[in-house]
Amino acid sequence: MARLNLLEETRFEKLPVSVFENPKIASINVAHRIAELIKSKQANNTPAVLGLATGVTPIAVYAELVRLHKEEGLSFKNVITFNLDEYYPMAPTSAQSYVTFMNENLFNHIDIDRKNVHIPDGTLALEDIPAFCLEYEKKIGDLGGLDIQILGIGRTGHIGFNEPGSAPNSGTRLVTLDDLTRRDAARDFGGKSFVPTKAITMGIGTIFKAREIILMAWSRKKASIIKKAVEGEISGEVPATYLQLSDHVEFILDVPAASELTRFDTPWLVKDCVWTDALIRKAVIWLANTLKKPILKLTEDDYNNNGMAQLATEKGPVYNINIHIFNKLQHTITGWPGGKPNADDSQRPERAEPARKRVIIFSPHPDDDVISMGGTFLRLVDQKHDVHVAYQTSGNTAVWDDDALRFVEFNVDFTEKMGIDNSHLKELYNKMRAFIEQKKPNQVDTPEIQTVKGLIRKGEAIAGARYCGLEDDHIHFQALPFYESGKVQKNPVTDADIELTIELLQKVKPHQVYAAGDFEDPHGTHIVCFNIILEALKRLRKTEAWAQDCWLWMYRGAWHEFETYEIEMAVPISPQELERKRNAIFKHQSQKDKAVFPGDDSREFWQRAEDRNRDTAKAYDELGLAEYEAMEAFVRWKFED
Repeated sequence: MARLNLLEETRFEKLPVSVFENPKIASINVAHRIAELIKSKQANNTPAVLGLATGVTPIAVYAELVRLHKEEGLSFKNVITFNLDEYYPMAPTSAQSYVTFMNENLFNHIDIDRKNVHIPDGTLALEDIPAFCLEYEKKIGDLGGLDIQILGIGRTGHIGFNEPGSAPNSGTRLVTLDDLTRRDAARDFGGKSFVPTKAITMGIGTIFKAREIILMAWSRKKASIIKKAVEGEISGEVPATYLQLSDHVEFILDVPAASELTRFDTPWLVKDCVWTDALIRKAVIWLANTLKKPILKLTEDDYNNNGMAQLATEKGPVYNINIHIFNKLQHTITGWPGGKPNADDSQRPERAEPARKRVIIFSPHPDDDVISMGGTFLRLVDQKHDVHVAYQTSGNTAVWDDDALRFVEFNVDFTEKMGIDNSHLKELYNKMRAFIEQKKPNQVDTPEIQTVKGLIRKGEAIAGARYCGLEDDHIHFQALPFYESGKVQKNPVTDADIELTIELLQKVKPHQVYAAGDFEDPHGTHIVCFNIILEALKRLRKTEAWAQDCWLWMYRGAWHEFETYEIEMAVPISPQELERKRNAIFKHQSQKDKAVFPGDDSREFWQRAEDRNRDTAKAYDELGLAEYEAMEAFVRWKFED
């Protein structure tokens, strides 16, 4: 099942952890374990009692269980389920209800007896909740407890809705949700203000009674809390750490979720390593940062006293290692992101030739280009490269309703002043206003409102790209079909998305492509857009000579920067260029001040971008390299042909 056993579990890990290559493989593994339990119980004519979770994490597990039912005859007639939690108050028919979630992802597709399905009731009167919770516990107890409990983990470390401060012996109860938990749910509800403040949850003590507990986590954004849960001290501040006390628990992770565990993040602290160039670079930068010393000042004692004696012995003397890594980092810095003409490019990130490159900057949303790489964008144009920008989606869900009305009101007033018949426009405006006044949280906008919001963002993108120096025929709006659902939840990617991207690539035949590589984007759009570009280029590389010579550079946006050891091209930004970049970002007025989907960072996007760029420059400075005002960072994608 492609379980990764590259390194043994370590003294740092306080409970069993299995790491899989990707979430799909891990989910199939978990689903088959559940299926085996169900079948073994069937053989003994006894019920299988399952504790189930909701959220994105278990969706693929439920999909595989459905497949096993439909294609391999797995029956759920003997299965009794208890869900971990439910928002309160919450109608079972609501789109955000966990009843809806479980029906759509599992129960509607299998032969389970609905009398055997138990989910906390979000419609109860407040005074009836304590009795309901006691009865919920009694039902589980009367069945002999849960055979298996599936868990996810929130960024607060909550399991179920057992937030920080929960007791290890807690039972099913009504709880108040942590602010971070509500912020994380905001997108599903159309804003944090619409997220319930409370929930009914199975308690940690109830979870502990399960004969088997499986906690699953996928993606890099879960890595930090996973490290705390697996390697940290037991604390009520991170409820998942209580699982360290169980003899029946296992964490199932994908590689990104496990990436901050010591055995993956700093393996030299665990055992002897195979010292590749990439690992040496990571280790030396880690050592310099840990000791707060420039690379060239690291000593043999520093290596020996911090778990890197093997490296010093095998690859030393250490000063030679320091010089090597210092030079590698130095060579990532370039003021010529398109390559420097008539220069030795053997140590530079980009090729010198052709001197004038064709470039496409792909921007998932209409402002990612200037937020993420505005300084490099400006420099590429200033250095006379043939630069195109492609806005992959309209970004129409990220515009406030009152902004949309304001723009239509302007058009009504403008046409009236110009003596143009605007009766139809007024009628349309009145319909839009009436819809918005009664609009429910997360309700899909009418096509007209979607169009207005898309045009607002299109106009801003044009203004930003023009400010950077592009002519209009170099500004492309793809409106990829997967995005244009009008909903927060987007449609699946199809060949239509890929073909539109192939068409543009064929038209420009770029030497360089820049794409958003920040896969921790909380909205998920960036990784979807990146995969579309990647698939388009892979197809073209099979038949097109120019595509073989096209380099794909990844940038990151307002969320997280590449780690210093990952960076392959660092473009310095002067104070004047940083101001120009800020001005380009300011063209996106609908995203200024308070954005519709800001994530859990209260800073404006231009502030996030500048702080991130300054932090990158500071990181280089602290390692002993030149001090710059700011830097934008890039990593080159390596194709496997």
